[in-house]
This record gives sequence, structure tokens and C-alpha cells, in this order.
Amino acid sequence: MGSTRSITSKLRSFWANTCGNTGVMYALAAVPMFLAVGAGVDFARYNQAQTELQTALDAAALAGAAGSGIADSKRETAAEKAFDGNMKSGVATDLDVSKDFDVEAGVMKAKASAKMPTSFMVLAGITEMTVEGTAEVGLMLDKNAEIVLVLDYSGSMAEVSGKKVKYEAMKEASISLVNSLTKDNPDKVKVGMVPFSHHVYTTLDNDYVQGGSKKADWTGCTQDRPYPANVSDAEPTSDNTTKWGQPFAPEHAAWGCSGYKSNKLKIAPLTDDFEAITDQLEDMKPYAWTHIALGVEFGMHLLSPTEPYTGGSSWGDTDTKKFMVVLTDGMQTEPAFGPGGVRTVAQGEENLETLCTYVKSKDVTIITLAFDLDDSGTRKRLESCASGAGNFFVAKDDTDLSLAFESIKTAIAQGIYLHK
Repeated sequence: MGSTRSITSKLRSFWANTCGNTGVMYALAAVPMFLAVGAGVDFARYNQAQTELQTALDAAALAGAAGSGIADSKRETAAEKAFDGNMKSGVATDLDVSKDFDVEAGVMKAKASAKMPTSFMVLAGITEMTVEGTAEVGLMLDKNAEIVLVLDYSGSMAEVSGKKVKYEAMKEASISLVNSLTKDNPDKVKVGMVPFSHHVYTTLDNDYVQGGSKKADWTGCTQDRPYPANVSDAEPTSDNTTKWGQPFAPEHAAWGCSGYKSNKLKIAPLTDDFEAITDQLEDMKPYAWTHIALGVEFGMHLLSPTEPYTGGSSWGDTDTKKFMVVLTDGMQTEPAFGPGGVRTVAQGEENLETLCTYVKSKDVTIITLAFDLDDSGTRKRLESCASGAGNFFVAKDDTDLSLAFESIKTAIAQGIYLHK
């Protein structure tokens, strides 16, 4: 409040200037200017505190809902502990928070509110603003979950956003997501991962690769299948137009397939070996261009029950919820197959739209995240790709990304822990 008293004192001194009308005129003009600037500062603090409070509530509701066979009182204690832990740092740390955690009708309910004193708006008679939020997560039922992370590892992910390198921030958030969603009921969850740039590195049956040898499984870089095979999960046949191709385009001479191997950018099919997933996240490094549609294409195949990966439960399995989390920091830069064998960047963008529609028709919840992404066209496609407005997130920097992943964690949990 010291800054407020200082400004008030200066204004009074200014108003008392008796040297002429000029001083009075300037004083009158300065009042709204100070109020406008000060209001901006107060609102920025308010928005940050609101975000921190809501994020802590989401995490608290998830912590209370997780696990089975737990007494309601212990769930409420776990929720409060999680909330307090998440409120230890940030703008909202010093607020006097009123909080409440209850289990009602099979739902973990969390709510909190606090009065945030203003620093500048007090000049206009506004001494405080109310920060509040609520969160609800249904208690865990006997449901399975299949979660595929489709993560952009193109070269731009090595840039800094906020205070961290982008892929490092993505790694930390992804590891936290995997650990949080698998620790309580690991036998109910499977996780897969598609690190993509302009190609995808994977192991396939030789019968599914153009020019593959019959002697052993094929491991290498792939481009998308010829159109229209690249926009559905139909199994490859003996027809080459249904198989994946080995890319030999000369424009990628500087980005050989060996870089995918050395940077650990290999597909991880659905698994309950969560440590293997988090270990790979620790090791992966960015490389080359961006092919978002290819990442989603392979994400679809990991969730599909059909070849080339068969770890996914059948489409429409009422005992299993399927999720695909898609993160990118850039626009499509790699051409993709379209009608007539034509490969263009625009076709890749169109393929992404078609794939998202197809995957959602299979009752997969798609969650998309635009990370430090300025291209409006790509942002609109990601927003359209998501399963509703609540499943599209925008992160401007590493702090936003961490908060977004906390919300993603809650969004997935709300799909698994269904309301009774």
C-alpha cells in the first residue's frame, strides 16, 4: 500500500499547485491516467490470482476423486492438502482464502474464494476484488483410459518461451501429466506417444511399408500414406497405395532419418510401462520441420484396434475412454498427400481437419494446445480439432503451458472419473 500513498501524496501536491491554470489542467489530466495505468496493474494481478486459484482447485478435486474404496473424509483431506500445496507460490499465496471440499452424490466438489486488496484502484474507491472458483470431479469408477500424446518435436521447439526452452517445458508438463493420471490406478490406464516433426520414426511390419523387406520388421522414418489412406485407420493391404512410404525427398537431405534415432524420436505404442514413457520424454530432442497431420494420423493408429498397432481397445468400447492430446508450436510446413498423388502444405492442413473429424467420430476426446503459436489459421484448425471449446488451450509461454497441462489433467480425469 506504500505505492498508493506515494501516488496519492503526489496528486495532492500537484492539485495544490497555485502557479496557474496549467498546473491544475495537468493535475486533472493526470488523475484518469494514473487510474487507468493502476487499474491495468490491479487487473493483471487479479487475473493471475484467479488462474492460480482455479488451477489449485482443479488439482484438489482430482486428488480427492482419484482412487477407489476411500472414505469421503479422507478424500476431502486429500483435496485440501493438494489445494494448499498448489497455493504455496504465486500472486495468490498471501491471500486469506476461504475453502471448502466435500463429497456429494459421488462427486468431489471444491470451492474457494478470497478478497484481493487493490494497490491502485483504491484511488477510485475500489479497495478489493473477489477471487473465486469451483471444481467438480466425479469419483473414480471402473473405467479404463487410453491416452496418446501427440507432441511437436520440430526444430522451433528448441527456442525459449518465457523462462524455459519450449521442449523442456513440454517435457516437464507431460511427465507430470503421465505420473498424475497413472499413479492411483495404473492397471486401468495405458499411455502412448507420437513425437513428430516432418516425419515420424517407428517400427512397422514390412508388409505395411512400400519397398519393405520380408526378412524382419521395418524401422525407419515414414511420411503419410497416399491419399485417402492417410485420413482413416483402415488396415494396409497388398496395394502400395495403402502402405506407408519411405521418404527420399531431396529437399530433406540435411534432415536424415538418423537424426530421429539419435534424438530418441520414436513412436511409443500404448503401454502400461509408464516409466518407459517418462524416460523417453527425458531423452527426446527437437529435430527438423513440422507435419501436424502426420502426428495426428499416427496418434489415431495408436488408439485404433486395427493394424499396424493393435494395443487400442475396440472403437465404441463402453468400458474405455480414449484421449488424444495434440501440442504444436508452429504451422504445417511439410507437404502431405492429397488426391491424384499431389503433395502440398495446404493438403496437409486439409488432412488435419479431416483426421480430427474422423477421430472424434470414434468417440475419442481430442485435446489440443497451441504453444507460443502466432499463426491464426493453425490456431483455428486446432480449436476446431478439439472436442469442444473446453478442450482447446492456448499457452503463450512456459508458465501458461504448465497451467494448461493442469487443466488438461482435469479434463482427462473428468472423462475417466464419470459422474454417477
